[in-house]
Amino acid sequence: MDKENTKHGTTTLGLKCKDGVILASESRATMGNLIANKDTPKIFRLQDHIWMTTAGSVADAQKLVRIMQVETNLYQIERDHPMKVDAAVSLLSNILHGNKWFPYWVQLLIGGYDTGPRLYSLDAVGSALEEKVVATGSGSPFAYGLLEAQYSEGGTVDENVPVAVKAIKSALERDAFSGNNIKLVAITKSGYKKIDPAPYLK
Repeated sequence: MDKENTKHGTTTLGLKCKDGVILASESRATMGNLIANKDTPKIFRLQDHIWMTTAGSVADAQKLVRIMQVETNLYQIERDHPMKVDAAVSLLSNILHGNKWFPYWVQLLIGGYDTGPRLYSLDAVGSALEEKVVATGSGSPFAYGLLEAQYSEGGTVDENVPVAVKAIKSALERDAFSGNNIKLVAITKSGYKKIDPAPYLK
């Protein structure tokens, strides 16, 4: 069996804030009990204002990221303005649903900012739901326990970043398939920024 197709196990999350969206993940990829890779990217830029997280089969996720990066770039070139977040979600949903008889084994989040902060979750067959707080992957039950208690719906990105870090950290401590590094990105009206989790781990 292809090694890439057997990598699995993840924790990713998204938080919709008053002024933007936070996406976070850990970086471990596993093959059964083997830690196959300790620094696997799981948060991807589609456009500066649209980002995507991946959980599930690494090969399937990588293909979908490539498709979405190309499609969003082509849209901007052809129309001379960027794709809106909900349009990207609709496109990805159609791709997933069109392959439902031989599905991509993924759970995906799309977060971004156009007229405001937007956050969506998508499953393997294309269901798309707008969310305020969401986690995916094998560590999501542990992340949800902290998110439900500490996420501030009316809070800012700065106020919710520590919550995102703690939620991923809780998954790292209890889920064997999640581990190693914590990665975060915030998308706001002014653009995106990658966030160092170290100050919030002390």
